[in-house]
Amino acid sequence: MNKTAFPEYYRLYLIERLPEPLTPASAHLQIFDNYIEDTRLRLRLIREPRSKNWTRILQQHFVAESGAGTAKIAEIYLNDAEYAVFEQFEGREIRKNRYFHEFDRVNFAFDVFLGELWGLNMARVDFQDVGEMEQFEAPTFAIFDVTSNSFFTGNNLVGKKFEDVRAEVATLGVDTPLPSEMPDE
Repeated sequence: MNKTAFPEYYRLYLIERLPEPLTPASAHLQIFDNYIEDTRLRLRLIREPRSKNWTRILQQHFVAESGAGTAKIAEIYLNDAEYAVFEQFEGREIRKNRYFHEFDRVNFAFDVFLGELWGLNMARVDFQDVGEMEQFEAPTFAIFDVTSNSFFTGNNLVGKKFEDVRAEVATLGVDTPLPSEMPDE
């Protein structure tokens, strides 16, 4: 067992858009995830737009044996020189903006995907343990729980387009108002 990794317990939901009071202009982080092919590793760049500060992380993320909604993650924070060594692996990237908000005393992270995945929006809620996760009821803004659907994992979304997301959602039998095209910016 990898004792350097810490457990994650979470639920992941498709959402139509950011729930009020959030808007695209709300405070957020910009996340650039580069997945290293044929590994469980990703390089994560996080930019805080207001301060323009960057955080560089090498992460290993894997599903825990206990099943859906549980994972292990190990992280190494990198300085500029260390990150430069890994830049050769860039190219399998997913970009998203991450927003945070509390609803009913529960903290949520909302991801608005950019680029080819524009239109995919997800909400994630993290828990302290499996019991808390199992007792959680989906929020009203959730369209569908995709926690156990591997299609919606970052390493699987690399190289996909929003049309692929639409096709997957159709196989789930979800009648959802997903956007049909990118809005004018």
